This record gives sequence, C-alpha cells and structure tokens, in this order.
Amino acid sequence: MSRKKTRRRIWKWSIGIVCACLYVFVFYYFFVGPFGFRWHALFGTPDYPEGFDIHGIDISHHQGDIDWDALHNAMVAKSPLRFILIKATEGQSYVDPKFHENFAQAKDYGYIRGAYHYMSIKSAAREQAEFFLQTVKLEPGDLPPVLDVEEKPQDMSTLDFQREVLTWLHTVEDHYHVKPILYTYYKFKDNYLNDSRFDDYPFWIAHYYVQRLSYEGEWKFWQHTDAGRLPGIKVDVDLNVYNGSFYDLQQLTLKERQ
Repeated sequence: MSRKKTRRRIWKWSIGIVCACLYVFVFYYFFVGPFGFRWHALFGTPDYPEGFDIHGIDISHHQGDIDWDALHNAMVAKSPLRFILIKATEGQSYVDPKFHENFAQAKDYGYIRGAYHYMSIKSAAREQAEFFLQTVKLEPGDLPPVLDVEEKPQDMSTLDFQREVLTWLHTVEDHYHVKPILYTYYKFKDNYLNDSRFDDYPFWIAHYYVQRLSYEGEWKFWQHTDAGRLPGIKVDVDLNVYNGSFYDLQQLTLKERQ
C-alpha cells in the first residue's frame, strides 16, 4: 500500500473518531448533563401508570409564563389535575423567579399546592432551612414543605450527609409541626438515604418511563415523567401521581394551628 493511500486512510479514521467524540459530547451536553437522572423521553411521551386517579405537576421558572385558564381545563389520563408542587428556593439565597406568581395562581385556581426547596451542596443545611422559612409562607390547605435532595458532596461521608438532610428536615419540622415531604430519585434514596431515621417522612420518588415504581418502600408521590405536555404550558412539565385517594391527599395538608 502506498504512503499516500495510508495517509488518506489514517485521515478518514481520524475524522470518524473526531465526529464520534463530538456526537458523544453533544448528546451528553444537551440530553444528560442538564438533567442528571432526568432523561428526556426520546421516543415519545411515555404511557401513564395505571391504577392512579390523583394527578399533579411540579413547576418552576423553566415552565415560563403559564396560561392558568388553559391549564385549569387540563386532563391527565382522563383525570383533572389536583395538586401543583412549585419550586421556591435553592441554597441559602436563590428564589425561583416565578415562585410567588405560581404559588398565588395555584391557590387562586383551586389546586392543592406545595412549595419545595432544592438542597444545594454549597451551603449549610440549617442556613438553607432558615432561608426557606423566611421566603415561603405556607397556609392551611397547603401540602407540607418539601425538600428536594439530588446531590451529595463528594468529600462528605454518607453519615454526615444524612445529618445535613436531617438538619433541614428538623428545622422546618419544628416551625410547621409537620414532617416535610422528601423528594429524591429512587437510586439516590437507596444509596444515600436508606436509613430508618427517614422512614417516617412522606417520600416523593422520581422514576421515569416505567409502569411500576421500582422503589419498594412507602411513598406518597411518584414523579413518573419529565416529558408531560399540557395546555397552558409551552414546554415539557413533570407529571406526578399521588398514592392514595383525594381524601387522603387532603388529610396530608397543613391544618389550622390550635
């Protein structure tokens, strides 16, 4: 084989390798990186899990300006939306830009509403809990406060991480006198929060594109897809089901303090 042909073949292989690497990078950057465990449904909207009648969504500024009149008529698996969980805060200083508007609108349109805090790995849990309490004013009829836990610092032991999570939960529980809801995805729960100290907390588990939740413990909410489409919301939205009746969901809400 001549040197010219050899160089040409090497050049073609080099271009192919570069293209393959570029494809992998682009796929990770746009589909995996921004969402962590939240893979988009690449093959169409997944089927809704069977056996659940109480449906809801969770929203943040990522859903943009919501047409609440249109959303109010939305149906999921032939059932109306019953609850909306809304991102409120993150870390010790970030407030979701749409929180106050979304929180007020959810109440005005008659939904059972809730507010969640995204736990950051960049600040202490107690400071984050106090910031959440300063920002969010839950009322009777609202769901208990929610802690969204998806990350563990690499340089922190599992035991110390669990203590941080419990610090946030206990701080907020002392204020509202109700156990907060704990959101995470099922593998993260098994890896880092599989401890009896968390057993009494209502769990909201994320597990996508399956007909049955793999998590074997007790749970209240299941976030079953991040690719829902509903009238009034121009982009994808997370869909959830409640594990119980509408009466049970109402019983979970905050009550008037005696």
